[in-house]
Amino acid sequence: MAPSHAARGGPRPRWPVNTQHSQTRSQDPPLSSSGRGKAGVAGKTVLGNTKRHRKIIRDTIQGITKPAIRGGVKRISANIYDETRTALKERLEAILRLCVMYTEHRGAKTVTVDDVVYALRRFGKPIYGFEYINTVIRK
Repeated sequence: MAPSHAARGGPRPRWPVNTQHSQTRSQDPPLSSSGRGKAGVAGKTVLGNTKRHRKIIRDTIQGITKPAIRGGVKRISANIYDETRTALKERLEAILRLCVMYTEHRGAKTVTVDDVVYALRRFGKPIYGFEYINTVIRK
């Protein structure tokens, strides 16, 4: 006789399997659900009623708060916050655009530290403390 699913290290049942009396369980999930995956199939999901997580895309530049921008200044104009966020976002987009160019040129899918270092050096703002690969950037 083959070992049970729980004996092989799988998930244990949520209720006793061998019950003496048969009760109707209205709160049990259905065996096959429509459009929500397959219930009862071996894998990482135990329940069939789980949905995929969708990431909500929002404007994360608003995470740069007023105290972070203010930084020791006593009084500041109200519209400087949005202007600072806009300038910061444009600068980051330009740096990331160069990083992606270096990554695509290598034929890779992962942006590495070297890509960021090269992009910042191209902008004229080199960052020190990282070893360079023995290459020379020609002008």
